[in-house]
Amino acid sequence: MSETKTPDHSASASHEAEIDNSNRSTTPQTDKFLNYIMSGWGEADQSLPAERKVASFAAQRRQALGAQFVGQRLVIQAGAMKQRSNDTFYQFRAHSAFSHLTGWGSESEPGAILVLDPVSEGAGSASTHEATIYFRERAGRDSEEFFANPEIGEFWIGPRPSLAQVAADLGVRTAHLADFAPQADDLTLEDSELARVTSELRLVKDSYELEEMQAAVDATARGFDEVLAGLDRAVAEPRGERVVEGVFNMRARLDGNTVGYETIAAAGHHACTLHWIENNGVVREGDLMLLDAGVEMDSLYTADITRTIPISGSFSEVQRRVYEAVLEAADAARAIVRPGIRFGDVHDAAMVVIERKTREWGLLPEVDGGDDTPYHRRYMVHGTSHHLGLDVHDCAQARRELYLDGKLEEGMVFTIEPGLYFQPDDLTVPAEYRGIGVRIEDDIVVTADGCVNLSADIPRDADAVEAWVKEMRGR
Repeated sequence: MSETKTPDHSASASHEAEIDNSNRSTTPQTDKFLNYIMSGWGEADQSLPAERKVASFAAQRRQALGAQFVGQRLVIQAGAMKQRSNDTFYQFRAHSAFSHLTGWGSESEPGAILVLDPVSEGAGSASTHEATIYFRERAGRDSEEFFANPEIGEFWIGPRPSLAQVAADLGVRTAHLADFAPQADDLTLEDSELARVTSELRLVKDSYELEEMQAAVDATARGFDEVLAGLDRAVAEPRGERVVEGVFNMRARLDGNTVGYETIAAAGHHACTLHWIENNGVVREGDLMLLDAGVEMDSLYTADITRTIPISGSFSEVQRRVYEAVLEAADAARAIVRPGIRFGDVHDAAMVVIERKTREWGLLPEVDGGDDTPYHRRYMVHGTSHHLGLDVHDCAQARRELYLDGKLEEGMVFTIEPGLYFQPDDLTVPAEYRGIGVRIEDDIVVTADGCVNLSADIPRDADAVEAWVKEMRGR
């Protein structure tokens, strides 16, 4: 094996950590062996793929970005592989802005860079910029790299596309990464303005993105079905939550790239921990289980769905009471969604129901007319909605006036996910409520005159959820 060099930690680095392979076994380096291992191979596949569907949409996105930075050179990095430990790395995932602007999803090459070079005035082009993707091209079988480099060699990680193949696939000019030369006035994603604009470009989804979002939701629905069908195994295992996690994650890998975020498989009182990802608890008959999970497609668009189900197939009286209150809050929020309303109004509509229900149940302190303290927020501390797309919390760097205080537009996709969480040691609620956590989350797309629930086919109302669990468990 050839000596591993210290990586370049510039914008073009393909991994974030220096790797020392000096103590690993080495491949013979004699001329006789090198001549042998570099010969006797068939022809590499040089066929060019048809341009993928997303290419025209990505071109429009680049044009929209370039129009806001006329005359400036824009550099958008895919990013580097993240170190897991020593010389092992996490599965590579390109930066969302890079994927959005290139259409390159799960197949993206670590270290790749999209450069938008400004077009001179009078050059006869309607576009403000010319796009080039720089990346490390495949190493030929006549090169040591293909067998001796464990980071990029095809012997180790499989075939890599050629410059010509990627150019045909994405409809973008390509060049070797070695030809990329940074310039002093480059705008990169480290620049807050470029990061903001690339984030805001994703607030409204195009038709390709909406198709991918629906596909992600549909795959997630299949995963939920399979989780319920596997509940007998989950109940039988001491760490049954990990059965739930594993079953769902298998569907994510079969239908997509991976999960869009760490799966929350929260049974019993674990459902009261908003981001419970330990998933090491028991799954008991009679308890509720909160499953918050989403499949990320190969395009990197992800779903984000939560269902809370009675593990046995039947809600207890108090479980149903809490569940139906959360469902009412979700429906109230969705009912107001239409173009022109303020994004934050969706949260406010849900919280009206949460406040009313917790007050009706006698859980809130008695107040006089001058006390407007939101005591009900003790039982739901999170927001009701966030934008969704390439990131599970998409568009997070957008300006507040375009996000929380922004007006809804047709094509926006976001979650509606109210909940109620009564911690097992919360002495402000009666004992019968303690340890119950319920969240119902759907993925919503704004239409011309309202909205569509992309996840409406996943059972939501209490009776339908009970029937769903019983059917999947064969009861």
